[in-house]
Amino acid sequence: MKNLLTRGGGRRSGRIATTAVVLAAAMAFTGCGADGGGSGGQDQPAEKIIRIAVTSAPRSLDPVQLDAGQQSYIWASIYDTLVYIDNEGELQPNAAESWKYSDDGLTLTLNLRPGMTFSTGAPVTAEAVKKTMDRNKETPGQQQDKFVAVKSVDAIDEVTVRVNFSKHDAAFLYNMGMDGGVIGDPATLTTDRTATDPVTSGPYVLDKGKSVQGSTYVMNRRDDYWNKEAYPFKTVTVRVLADQTAALNALRSKEVDVSGVPGNQLESVKAGGNFNVFHNPTSSIGFINLADRNGKVLKPLADVRVRQAINFALDRKGFVDKLLSGAGTPSVQQFNLNGAAYDQKLEDKYPFDVERAKKLLKEAGYPNGFDVSMPSTVLSQTYEPSISQALGDIGIKVNWEPVPPQNSTAAVVSGKYPMYFFISSATVTQREIPRQLGSATMNPFKWSTPELDGLVEKANSELNEEKQAEIYKEINRYVVENALFAPLSFIGANTVTSPEIKYLNKGANNFSTIRLFDVAK
Repeated sequence: MKNLLTRGGGRRSGRIATTAVVLAAAMAFTGCGADGGGSGGQDQPAEKIIRIAVTSAPRSLDPVQLDAGQQSYIWASIYDTLVYIDNEGELQPNAAESWKYSDDGLTLTLNLRPGMTFSTGAPVTAEAVKKTMDRNKETPGQQQDKFVAVKSVDAIDEVTVRVNFSKHDAAFLYNMGMDGGVIGDPATLTTDRTATDPVTSGPYVLDKGKSVQGSTYVMNRRDDYWNKEAYPFKTVTVRVLADQTAALNALRSKEVDVSGVPGNQLESVKAGGNFNVFHNPTSSIGFINLADRNGKVLKPLADVRVRQAINFALDRKGFVDKLLSGAGTPSVQQFNLNGAAYDQKLEDKYPFDVERAKKLLKEAGYPNGFDVSMPSTVLSQTYEPSISQALGDIGIKVNWEPVPPQNSTAAVVSGKYPMYFFISSATVTQREIPRQLGSATMNPFKWSTPELDGLVEKANSELNEEKQAEIYKEINRYVVENALFAPLSFIGANTVTSPEIKYLNKGANNFSTIRLFDVAK
């Protein structure tokens, strides 16, 4: 049986939404991405390049502000992470060549790979890891919540780091394979340059002369990088093309090698040239978050029968066929179809049944339904007419209140809206559980129950992966039966590449990294 206590050695190893609106919204705001491992490029020409179209630019290249959305194509190329998550969703050594947990899971020892250097030539040391982690923990930003369970970090010697926890954190190592695990240069980490031109430890360096902030990012492979052979592309260029038509035109004209393509545009793109087409059926999940489960803003949502009624009112297959051109998988579950928590047996829990939904509302004391205000965001706009009709059919009238794109996340975090539509990336279960159940975005009303908290704590403290997976399924069953959400479907993604490029994502993690791509053989 596998466990999380010790790992070393290792083996080598997407996301883009399916309609134009879903593509731009999901990518920009939910951190949907792709993960895997591109390798085997050592027998390819050294001058091979790759050009990727993305919908949004990084807000910053400062480690404390990194997001795991499409912008990670940029920062994951210039920063090393302590570990990486391969194309099967498994943890593999990276900057840390091995690690070991104490028997109680409260201490993690990371052994760094000797000889690594920053882009300046300075050595990557345990002290650099410590200072980056300390800063992530102390500085408000994207990483702080990933270090809540960390009591302290010690640099034991030049290549040994010890992380001390107040309680075991099952997501910690997985976070160390993404934005939480980058290693910053302690000599420059707190300087102004870090936000736009940081000193980094990864396989590529930013070519500032050829890059345009917010528009084009050109990165050149380091000849002195310890794992150079895993990166077959000498140059990586990421172009920010927020307009989907512009991205498709760039793909057709061979100005970029990789782009997401909406399902309704796929045939026209394929007809216009020689491309490789890769489909990931579970890049993200679209759902209605029934967040106000204590009824603070909307009393009916405190009744589980009301939340179940909403689930019965949804024609999930209809949503997929109509809104996603069939490029999705209807589901009543909130967690990755490829993850440890997913349970096929739960899919029969909420068949489309309007009469049953009405009956539940009547039993809960709302025979005539009720009114609800929901935020209208770039995430929801494609779905709004269908959601309004489905809920209207059981007497729930939805009032959509427009929210500017830049305020989409702030609107749901505020606690103003008792329920809202959202799209979230499908990732490994260890990251999904705390994010979906505990983050401010997913749980703005800080709802909890002793039973669910107990299950989460039990899973978090279990070091045996097989036993942990069974607990995750218990958590999933609780979430579905108590209708904490009203999921619609997993959203598929089409990634189209030039003939020379191979895409490796299998949907287990969905983290945007250059290791998703290889040279087509």
